[in-house]
Amino acid sequence: MVLQKKICLLGAFSVGKTSLIQRYVNQLFSEKYLTTVGVKIDKKQVTVGNTALSLMVWDLAGEDDFTQIRSAHLRGLSGYIVVIDGTRQNSFTVALALHERVRTELGQVPAVFALNKSDLKDQWLISHEQIRTLAQLGYPVIETSAKLGLGVEEVFMGLARQLVPEKVN
Repeated sequence: MVLQKKICLLGAFSVGKTSLIQRYVNQLFSEKYLTTVGVKIDKKQVTVGNTALSLMVWDLAGEDDFTQIRSAHLRGLSGYIVVIDGTRQNSFTVALALHERVRTELGQVPAVFALNKSDLKDQWLISHEQIRTLAQLGYPVIETSAKLGLGVEEVFMGLARQLVPEKVN
């Protein structure tokens, strides 16, 4: 039996959500920037222990002053990945606001924070203090680079492991 799980990638405009998904699902990376309009859904089968999961990966348009994520897109959510662009300070603020919004609307839901663009770490504007703040929220915080493929598998599998119900002995 395969468990279907809906997961969403959330974050500010242009943080690399689509690139992370493309790297994870299709092992591809493109330098071309493609704006996501609305929602794009990809699918990936994974196995966690003895459990087969079908991940329905929702790539939601980035949040900014003009675009807000719709509550309807969050309905049925099993877990989410909050993507932060290490080179853009405002993406941290947007990420925390999105995380809080999901918690307010849906309660405790499995999540992972992806600190993206680790290949540009010398240009990061996110401080160690901010990274500690994320870690104190109690969710995994993983550095990623969609460009180099670093941490991408770990982010998605880290979330997938949280989605598998523990067996009752």
